[in-house]
Formats: sequence, C-alpha cells, structure tokens
Amino acid sequence: MKGKNTKQLLLLAAATAITNPNLIQQVQAARDNARNINIINESGAKVILNWVHPDTGERVLQSNPHIFNGASFSLNSFATHTFEASEMPSKNGECSGSADDDDDSKTCKVGFFTVNYNDEQIITLNTGMEVTHSDNKSVAREMASSLLEECKAKALKSIASNTTTADKAIASLTSCVSESVSTQMEQKNDEIAFQTKIRKQMGELYENYTCADYDLPTTEAIDTQMWRDPGKPTGPRLKVDVMLDRPASKIHVVQNFITPQECQAMEDQAKPKLHKATVANGKGGSELSPNRKALQAGIKIPWHLENEKHPLTTISRRVYDYVNHVLDLDIEEHGQEDLMSIQYEGRGEDDDTPDRYMPHCDGDCTGMEHKSGTRMATMVMYCDVPEVGGATNFRNSGVHVVPEAGSATFFSYIDPETKKMDNAWTEHSGCPVIKGEKKIVTQWVRLGVDRENPWDSFNTLGIKFSDADSQ
Repeated sequence: MKGKNTKQLLLLAAATAITNPNLIQQVQAARDNARNINIINESGAKVILNWVHPDTGERVLQSNPHIFNGASFSLNSFATHTFEASEMPSKNGECSGSADDDDDSKTCKVGFFTVNYNDEQIITLNTGMEVTHSDNKSVAREMASSLLEECKAKALKSIASNTTTADKAIASLTSCVSESVSTQMEQKNDEIAFQTKIRKQMGELYENYTCADYDLPTTEAIDTQMWRDPGKPTGPRLKVDVMLDRPASKIHVVQNFITPQECQAMEDQAKPKLHKATVANGKGGSELSPNRKALQAGIKIPWHLENEKHPLTTISRRVYDYVNHVLDLDIEEHGQEDLMSIQYEGRGEDDDTPDRYMPHCDGDCTGMEHKSGTRMATMVMYCDVPEVGGATNFRNSGVHVVPEAGSATFFSYIDPETKKMDNAWTEHSGCPVIKGEKKIVTQWVRLGVDRENPWDSFNTLGIKFSDADSQ
C-alpha cells in the first residue's frame, strides 16, 4: 500500500470487495442477517451489556463499559445473537433486587434477549432486569388490534342505538376495517419501501467512491425555496436548496448565509484556542479519535453586545432564526453550545491520513424519543473551502454537498411534532481534504436547555452530570 495516494486507497478498498465473489457472498450473507437494535435502560441502575458467544458462552463486553439509567444504546448486531444485560451495584454496593431470606444483601439482576429477524428492534430493560422486546411487526400487530377495536366499537354503538340492521352493521364494520387498515398499511409500506431502496444504495462502498470522486457535484435539490433573514428585513432573500425533507430528517443548503466579515471575526477569536478535535466516547465524555482529524475551538457568543451588531451575535441569531423557521420549536440562545470553529488542512494526495471526519451522527439517530437537553439540529457554515476534497456527504440519503464559501448546510434530526429522532438519514461525513484549507463554523442546536440547564450540564449521553453522579 505504500506510495498510494488517498484517492487510490479509497478506490482500491471498494474495488477489492466488488471483484472478490467470495467476499461479496460473505458480505451479502452478513447484511441479510444484520439487524440494528436499540436498548433502552429503564431498570433504575447502570447496566453492562455483554454478547454471549454461542459456542463457548464467553461474555464479550459491548457497552463501553456501561449504560446509564435513562440512557439508550444503539448496537449493530445479527439475528440469533444473544445478549446478557447485568445490573451494576450502586455506589453503596447494593443492587435493586429483593433481599434473600438468609442474606441481607440484595442480588444484582441479570436479563437476556436474543435478536430476531425483524427490523428496528427495541429492547427495554425494566426494573428487576425484566426485558421487553418489540419490533416493527409487534408494533404493526398492536396498531391493527387498535384499529379493529375502534371499528368494532362503532358497529356496536350503531346496533345499540337501533339505527341499523345486523347486515348493515357487518358491512359497516368490514368497510371501516378495510379502509383503516389499508390506509395504515399503505403508509407503512411506503415508508419501508423508501428506506429499503435508499439503504441498499448506500454503505461503505458508496462512501468510498463518493469521497474519492473529487469532481462529483452537489446532489440535485428536490425543491428550491427562499428565506429572508429577520435581522435584515430589507436584505435579499436567500436561496434554499431542499435536499431531503422528511418529518425527522431534513437537509437544506442555504446560499450566502455567512459573510466574510463574520467568518473573519470567528477565525480571529478561534486562532489562540485551536486544539485537536474530539468525539463522544460512549461513556458520557469525549476523546481523541482517528475517525476525526481536524482542529477546533469553541467560542462563547457575547450576547451582551447583540444590540451593537457584533458579528458573532449576528450570525448566531441568524442560525436560531433559521432553525425556528424550519422547525417552529421556539429555540432560544440561552444554554446552547458555543459556536465552534473547525479547520481542516489538505496536505496532498500522498497523505495517508488526511484531515477528515468519518461517518457519524451529531445527535441520536436511532429513531428513539428525543432526550431533553440533547442535540436536534446542526448548521454548518463554510468560510474557506478547499481546492480538492472536503465535501459533506450524507451517505444514507444519497446527498452530497460540495461546499461553497458563504453557504451553509442545515440539517435537523428530530420530528418537531412527535419528538422522535432521525433514523440515520442525516448520518454524515466530512470527506478528506486533499488540497487547500476547509474552515467552517458549526452550531449544534439543542432542545430542552436554558439558563438553569445549560448544554454543559449534560454529558454526551444526554444525561445530566448530577444524575449520572448519583447512579
């Protein structure tokens, strides 16, 4: 591999898989049985999760190292795999189990579950480590049962009021069931068909080819809208390219969103504070990772200078105005994260470890309920763009954005009506920067923060530090 440039390495990795029939069969078999599972810990205690080896019974830790009470944990697994969830003792050494008759200590509980062949499985760990296992099929059965009960109640009410005959009541019941179930099934089938089509087109091979093709243009928009900054009521309307528009997953590209003066103000503030970028470590904190190579610096916004039209307060206000324009969640600046300056440097095609950000989600992207205080939208503003590389790539949605100086990519990962989170449609990456510099300004936007509950009172799992310390 020595001597090959970044583009060659990416293409070689993809081509090797495509030209190896045995590998293709192995990958296909694994994909057929691959299942994404979401574990919700409502047991009242911290829990460790182990995979149970089917032959030896060996326990292999999966939870890095534990799952806090109230937290969720997403895991890519396979059908027939069995897992053991074990309660961890509290700080005083006790567990929540019932005391034995001849022993004053409480027994730590253990629960087991096995991944089935259904999609989008949710495992809830309840008090005493009782396990509730649901999936799309069980949810569909519950929905059908509810619809039948509603139709049955209408028919019985009609009969009881003597306003219909038996044969007409049966016909009415049949029509009600047929229409209701058909409508629900049509909606669900459309959703499943869309997801299946998209997910089959994506994956690691797509990611490699997309990032390796430096000449690939921005994906064609599905719609174009216009938006005017409330802070500039007489200013020009900004062009908005809608790239993805789903209830819990939206991707927009906004032209001329940030000015050179605002970019310069951010760069000046960030310069003395730049440090290596980190990622969430799965334990509530953050750490350095080879998946993210860049420099970053968080900058506090001087809101006390907002009336003086400070460039940082101006751009921050514009971000929140746009978020509220799209999601209508009445988001305010109080308690939100700092504005982040992130810088990538290109060192040529011979660099084996270029600056980049591997595929990731900015918030929870498992389709679960939003956890108060966690992220739900992101605005990425492009100040300096590289000559080669550096695109923003949403591989699960087939959206590829080539950055333009002054433009911004907005994406939200929450349904503002149901508060359900995105299911990986906004997973994204920053493709390798090959030549030139990429300087961006990013604002992560949270729901449920305020002056009394600021963003830094929560760990990266979405649990308040005060609550985590008490577990």
